[in-house]
Amino acid sequence: MNKPNYELSQIELGERLKIARETANITQDVAAKAAGIARTTLVSIEKGQRAARLEEIQELSRLYGISANSLLRRDAVHVDLVPRFRSLPETAGTGIEQAARMLNDLVRAEVELENILGIEKPYNYPAEKTILPGDVRKQAEQDAQSLRNWLGLGEGPIQNLFSLLELQLGVRVYARNLDAKVSGLFAYDEAVGACILINASHREDRRTLTGAHELGHFIGTRRRPEIYQDQKYENSREERYANAFASAFLMPARAVMEKFKDLTLGSTHLTRRHIILLANFFGVSRQAMVLRLEELGLTKKGTWDWFADNGGITDEQVRQVLGSAAHGPVPVDGAQSSRLFLLAIEAWKKDLISEGQMSEMLKLNRESVRELLDEADEDKTDDLFKLPY
Repeated sequence: MNKPNYELSQIELGERLKIARETANITQDVAAKAAGIARTTLVSIEKGQRAARLEEIQELSRLYGISANSLLRRDAVHVDLVPRFRSLPETAGTGIEQAARMLNDLVRAEVELENILGIEKPYNYPAEKTILPGDVRKQAEQDAQSLRNWLGLGEGPIQNLFSLLELQLGVRVYARNLDAKVSGLFAYDEAVGACILINASHREDRRTLTGAHELGHFIGTRRRPEIYQDQKYENSREERYANAFASAFLMPARAVMEKFKDLTLGSTHLTRRHIILLANFFGVSRQAMVLRLEELGLTKKGTWDWFADNGGITDEQVRQVLGSAAHGPVPVDGAQSSRLFLLAIEAWKKDLISEGQMSEMLKLNRESVRELLDEADEDKTDDLFKLPY
């Protein structure tokens, strides 16, 4: 394993220990007791006035849930996202606190793996847009189309939003099971870039809409942390912008109009079948599709409310129309963390981390980690897959 660089000043190490403690939401009293020192001694260590002994660092790192190696290595980037979410007025719930810590831990793990492997994270960020005075929805529509043009997407549906975020833009994207009311989180840090965490327990179409919503915050309000919650009211211009951006980015106006015309040609009424086919084509929920049709004037306002009051559009009806092509929940924990997985597998192959460390970094149980490693072993058995470099 790489040897850590211990040439940190007392002030640098003290600051890192303070960030790690605050991120773990642990008081100085509890931390001092775990390290076997007085609280005043811990205060002196965090201020850089007293050198920390190695055994104290080890005890504190164990308590904070991080590796002593990452604390001591000079080139380590220390991620401090949790306090930002705590400062938001709506972050009182334990589910949100846990989600913020999960995002922080996953970003920290990915950065640590990059450092261990000597890999630089590529970024391809578009310019940040400022939310201007006036009609915020109209601006979001224009910004969404502008980003599509910049990415060369045209007007068609986006097949895999998370691959686009991760591979084309360089956003750090993760999916883990979160509290049901938390759909996703977004944070931006100058040192580590843009980071998104999606609730993996939500159905596929909902995860896609959440990802597009967080992409809207990345475009319009990059430096503000954001929590996307279930049934959260549009109580700010930023939130209205993100919702409108998500809708326009996933369902471009002209493409929706053209597809709507094709599907309803010869029909006298809008039916559930029309909505199911449209929603499946654009990879969004039935509700999102109908609300977009209402927004574009393709159906009357209140159409979705009528469906909701009259039995809705059920999963069984979707299966009858689409058969095996129907979108389901797909509850695969960590489905959108492909880069983090690849880095962890590579570090494990090179004996830079253990299976236990890999489990802790990925926030997955040992069984899931072994499945990942078995899959990686299968891929390398044939020389056909050997890379030429």
